Amino acid sequence: MSGFPSPLDLLQLPFLRAALEELALLAVIGGVLGTWVVLHRLAFFAHATGTATFPGLVAADASGISPLVAGMAVALGYAGGVAGARRAGRAPGDTAVALLLVGALAGGTVLASDVFHSSSSVDRLLFGTLLGISPFDLALSGGALLLALAGTLLLGRVWTARAFDPEGVGTFRMPATAPDLLLLALIATAAVATIPAVGALLVSAFLVVPAATARLLSRSVTSMLVLGVGIAALQGLVGLYLAYWLDAPPGPAIATLGAAGFGIASAVARTS
Repeated sequence: MSGFPSPLDLLQLPFLRAALEELALLAVIGGVLGTWVVLHRLAFFAHATGTATFPGLVAADASGISPLVAGMAVALGYAGGVAGARRAGRAPGDTAVALLLVGALAGGTVLASDVFHSSSSVDRLLFGTLLGISPFDLALSGGALLLALAGTLLLGRVWTARAFDPEGVGTFRMPATAPDLLLLALIATAAVATIPAVGALLVSAFLVVPAATARLLSRSVTSMLVLGVGIAALQGLVGLYLAYWLDAPPGPAIATLGAAGFGIASAVARTS
């Protein structure tokens, strides 16, 4: 893109306005739900959930089925499997999750190149198409946002206790595993909602990085929630603007900006 565009240019084109709407929704999802992801040390799970959907996305895309519907089924199935393993005392460790990531990427690539011959869509599935957001994508993100807010309002105290005092969850009148299972399901739903914008590989750009950055600068869960939303919104807006100016893919630009912001916040936190 030649010249130095004005930020107002982002509002002049319909596809850029849709991208901004999507980023606004994902900013709230990332700040709110990402807080619980970070506090419960589920960052690897969130990343793995997005990547695990890749083979399903490829198969659905080539078969004429909505990739997001297939991705939702895979993500929720994976979340259910993790929850079941936790209840049985066999929670998958980092090695198992790493093997899942490798297997999902390899399987999805094989399906795309050798089975369905849809390799041209691999980049879109892996890194998103923020400039091609559809009304269905916006509706899915809106639904995921409402679920994240409802979960936080209803179970925020429980999730906070679970993060800082696991034994204290027993004081709440509900099954001990119900809050954890719901949180895993919400993360899976949010991961799928994030895929159209940043792809299966970069869901952590919204579900982990903003909240992780906010945690370095916050002194309470409430401030972490609010700051996480602000950081996610800022990285999304600036990332989209830079991508528009430099004619670069928005998803990787947003992820790179988020990583840089985390590095700066980490340096500030160490010196303060």
